[in-house]
Amino acid sequence: MSAHDAVWPARLPAKITPPATSLWMNLAISALRYPDKPALVYLGTVITYRQLLSEAEKMASALAVLGVQAGDRVVLNMQNCPQLVITHFAILRLDAVVVPVNPMNKAEELKHYITDPDTCVAVTTADLAPDLAQASNALPAQQQLKHLVVTQFSDVFEPEALTPQDLPEAWRAWLMPIRDLPVLVSGQAHAWQTLMRMDLATTLPPVKAGPDDLAVLPYTSGTTGLPKGCMHTHGTIMHNAMASGLWGNGTPENVTLCVVPMFHITGMVSVMHASIFLGASLVIMPRWDRDAAGHLISKWGVTHWTNIPTMVIDLLGSSNLQNYDLTSLTYIGGGGAAMPEAVAQRLLDQFGLRYVEGYGLTETAAPSHTNPPDAPKKQCLGIPFMSVTSRIVDPETLVELPVGESGEIVTSGPQVFKGYWKRPDATASAFFERDGLSFFRTGDMGRVDEEGYFFMTDRLKRMINASGFKVWPAEVEALMFRHPAIQEACIIATRDAYRGESVKAVVVLRQDHKGQITEQDIIDWCRENMAVYKMPRAVSFVDALPKSGSGKVMWRALQEAEMAILDPQTKA
Repeated sequence: MSAHDAVWPARLPAKITPPATSLWMNLAISALRYPDKPALVYLGTVITYRQLLSEAEKMASALAVLGVQAGDRVVLNMQNCPQLVITHFAILRLDAVVVPVNPMNKAEELKHYITDPDTCVAVTTADLAPDLAQASNALPAQQQLKHLVVTQFSDVFEPEALTPQDLPEAWRAWLMPIRDLPVLVSGQAHAWQTLMRMDLATTLPPVKAGPDDLAVLPYTSGTTGLPKGCMHTHGTIMHNAMASGLWGNGTPENVTLCVVPMFHITGMVSVMHASIFLGASLVIMPRWDRDAAGHLISKWGVTHWTNIPTMVIDLLGSSNLQNYDLTSLTYIGGGGAAMPEAVAQRLLDQFGLRYVEGYGLTETAAPSHTNPPDAPKKQCLGIPFMSVTSRIVDPETLVELPVGESGEIVTSGPQVFKGYWKRPDATASAFFERDGLSFFRTGDMGRVDEEGYFFMTDRLKRMINASGFKVWPAEVEALMFRHPAIQEACIIATRDAYRGESVKAVVVLRQDHKGQITEQDIIDWCRENMAVYKMPRAVSFVDALPKSGSGKVMWRALQEAEMAILDPQTKA
């Protein structure tokens, strides 16, 4: 018996048996079942499952002509668009390995994604191609890209046919065609449309990949060093693709808003792969815009929306909210940060929606924990996901801790990655054996309550030590969200001659409170609403918090900037 048995969704088994087939087969099977059903909706263009399968096979043939074979790693560097889905499955069709890359990376950062996975072929969009070419050309000849496939966003839609709601004004410039292909020193650049229109007489090899074969190599950043590749197989991804659909009460009739980036593990697995597995429809947004999101939910009858809490906060803050019909939504949830309690309550009171928070890492193929949809707790990671065993342990002794005590979250399950690419040392330190199970050390601090729900206390490396008192930033941030003037807040440490460290809040005010409230007002409110050792002793107002491509607040960047100001000799 597990503590969470009493709240486990009655309709679901505790464990599942996923298909022992290649992820490619999910698309092939859905195309057989629902050939004329919308698979992708993008800026007013509908792509059916029959068309998606055909386009993926064309791209697989093109990649095969460029030399891609089973096991080869292929870089996929794009914002959300149909070409990302097409290419992702084309790579899988060849039993090759997808290397998804954050499109925010610049040339110097991109070198690592070429050299570390030994990549010869990359596929990208025209706006990002120059940086990839620059990165490749700066490398020794033997490490450079041999082929770079470049697509225009407009390869899959007609710009003149779009309405202002389909294409916000701010998007128009970067979505328009950029016709000049970049120059590769030791390789060749190819236009997507040229490859797709070729009469390729290539016979594709049979699909042989099984659950133990490498499928995806997403990279994750740690506290030090270069990003590490997480080795995910068809089996690890397949489990969470299937389980994510089941957990959200998914059916082929799902219409899912895909705005979390599909280069990120959540968008890739819990949104893209889960939807293709179900035969559902994906309404794709290339980047976030709150009014475009409201328009798309209304126009296409979106039923499921996985997101970052900041997106919900932003949408609810739109002056046009009353113009949008959100009644089609039946499931809304996400992770990456805690949903402020006041915002979750507004979703429930105004729209009847319970926000389902979840938790997972790149290493766990997105969710390792999530809240039961019918019994979610606010600002909670949830209970261990289907087929998962999770514990709270002392981070030094690895001994399991009692209910309520804070320790490191460790997890074991079929969706956990197989190790770090070329990093046996990092792999060995990330796992330990206990009771016949292999547990992955998440590096996150949490606690579990008497009902088996897990709660984050914070990152192991993000604790603030103020006069010996441990302050966990996530807890302070959650409290500050209750202030009516605060839209967003990020807690960092600042040096204190007396305490060693003190708490500082970097705050974004709501538009209607700007100029009406001072830093001291925030400090005074915090003094009244939280323990004195937790309260920020300094507050800085900013127009926006820095966020990653997946929408998470980049607290580390703020922390490093703070320390650099205090000590100009400090190096990031």
